[in-house]
Amino acid sequence: MLLAARDLTKQFGGVTVLSGVSIELEPGEIRALVGENGAGKSTLIKIVSGAVAPERGAVFLNDVRLPHGDPRATRNRGISIVYQELTLVQDLSVAENVFLGRELGAPLLQTAEMRRQAGRILQDLGVSLDPAALVRGLSVARQQMVEIARALSMDARVLILDEPSATLSPADVASLFLVLRRLQQRGLAIIYVSHRLEEVFQLADTVTVLRDGCHVITTRTSTLTRETLIRHMVGRDITAEFPPRSSTPGTAVLQVDHLSSPPRLADASYEVKRGEIVGLAGLVGSGRTSAAMATMGALESRGHIAVNGRVRRFRGPAEAIAAGVAYVTEDRKGHGLFPTMGLDENITVTHLSRLCRLGLLSMRRHRARAADAVRDFDIRASSLSQRAGTLSGGNQQKALLARFLLEPPHVLIVDEPTRGVDVGARSEIYGILNRLTDRGLAILMISSDLPEVMGMSDRVVVMREGRTTGELARRDVTAERIMALAAPN
Repeated sequence: MLLAARDLTKQFGGVTVLSGVSIELEPGEIRALVGENGAGKSTLIKIVSGAVAPERGAVFLNDVRLPHGDPRATRNRGISIVYQELTLVQDLSVAENVFLGRELGAPLLQTAEMRRQAGRILQDLGVSLDPAALVRGLSVARQQMVEIARALSMDARVLILDEPSATLSPADVASLFLVLRRLQQRGLAIIYVSHRLEEVFQLADTVTVLRDGCHVITTRTSTLTRETLIRHMVGRDITAEFPPRSSTPGTAVLQVDHLSSPPRLADASYEVKRGEIVGLAGLVGSGRTSAAMATMGALESRGHIAVNGRVRRFRGPAEAIAAGVAYVTEDRKGHGLFPTMGLDENITVTHLSRLCRLGLLSMRRHRARAADAVRDFDIRASSLSQRAGTLSGGNQQKALLARFLLEPPHVLIVDEPTRGVDVGARSEIYGILNRLTDRGLAILMISSDLPEVMGMSDRVVVMREGRTTGELARRDVTAERIMALAAPN
């Protein structure tokens, strides 16, 4: 047995977030760790990596007990973690990041030797990357490879990856999987945390499911179906991951023709009708988010935009919102939520002028509107004043939707609506989107998740290299057809 974590228990503020959880890994095993937000996954991997000390239990590597709450010692013993939020220093080179904190040479750095060793590690991974290149100029996928190279430079025997594919294109995910399988063949044990269940079945030998801080099951992935895995995760059947749609689209609400914003956007055209969901698909960097930002007036652009038949030229997002076009960002932590503010404040923040009386905010109206939104969107929080940053990913996303729907727009643009959201909350968000279109709202949904695009869209518009390359009706949508339009020639 290479890694053994036994009877791990952890409490925060008197609340038990992990209760008697045990896992074991053999050399060369890829273990998927899954569960809803709040299931205890992050706490478990932080304990295993030494970042958090448990109240009870122990972690062993090759039968040697590891110290609690000492990540440096744990890393030196052979357990490394790559977090979803990368920890690289952007203005240092690849080699300098690989050896950060363990630089070779004193008093003068052995820069050439660090580059040589970093290059050898990257070559062993099958990654073509200049060790002298600045990290700032690398894609997210390549930055992840630098994180993995850093772990291997410390002779890692256990590698933990936390949501590594959240911002990767399908091609980048495939490249990541090739690297992980090479590491598997070298005897590394890998813990892979993901909400994307298709990745679990593609990559993992075994899977551990947590629910409400407790261990539910550990089994070989081959013994599970997607349906049984979801049932273990949420404790109930989700009969339809994507609820059925009975859309009868009305008139065009948003019309975008030949929109351009060099160098990000070359020529984007799409139309969204009342009561329908249009999926905007494409690889990372295809221009989908840029098209949305240009539509909202956040990017200077040329082209034709019409809302309810009226030609508009928005000078900024505030004008777009006033005209009935709302945008929910893909980066809810960086650009969406105010994490230290309360849930109620996050919901009402863009509507304060409507909640004022004689120039002063009416706290009664503010709290009442926020409470109504929390109930309507089934946002689960301890109180209206709970800090938004402490909510689960699914509840954070529902809070953002509630903010922009407090005064219903004509068009809602949602960018990656379920990124970092567990399968149970995903189903709830899909239900919300369906109810909104039933009420006549037009929705443009940007998503990198092909099953989501195919399961929720009435039509799919595909982009490649800043241009619209085609449109598919729901009955014609397949993953192969989307990728044929999305992949570079």
